[in-house]
Amino acid sequence: MTTRVLLADDSPHAQRMGERILREEGYEVVTVTDGAAALERLDEIQPDLVLVEVFLPVHSGYDICRLIRASEVHRQAGVILIAGLLEPVDEEEAKRAGADSVLKKPFEASVVLETIRPLIDRSRFARGLFSEAVPGPEAPAAANTQPTGPIPPPAIDPDRVRAAVTVALDRALPTLVQEITEKVLIALGY
Repeated sequence: MTTRVLLADDSPHAQRMGERILREEGYEVVTVTDGAAALERLDEIQPDLVLVEVFLPVHSGYDICRLIRASEVHRQAGVILIAGLLEPVDEEEAKRAGADSVLKKPFEASVVLETIRPLIDRSRFARGLFSEAVPGPEAPAAANTQPTGPIPPPAIDPDRVRAAVTVALDRALPTLVQEITEKVLIALGY
């Protein structure tokens, strides 16, 4: 399954740079130049990740982020707000909107990839879990069916296991870092 990224930025240069970085990694990239177009394309492409300019015309990046988080269909997508190096970004507003991260332009490939990979893994894992959790139509019961024995365990998918571990570590790591830092500071007499 191809990983799809929606890149919403009104800067042609930022679009080219972001698109180049993402396509070189094998991601399918759709670019748009304003908030209205971003919202229109969401249902069509079902992105795993959305990179959206904070100060996008029509709908801001904050607005788009809120709409994605409120959507049953799209809420699993990672959302990264992007802004120019000198543009002010309200970090608290970004958190309230549900953004996963903020990136500054111009893009540095290693920083972009380091930021997006765990979000894409989380999104793909969540989509996989929730798509299987949605019950399909039930087949009609057959008359006089005999039990067939124990149900075999499901096959283990290493990619899903890796994604689950990544999600668990992403959630636990900040707390773990804080706890270790506090213990080290206490040990150092701070």
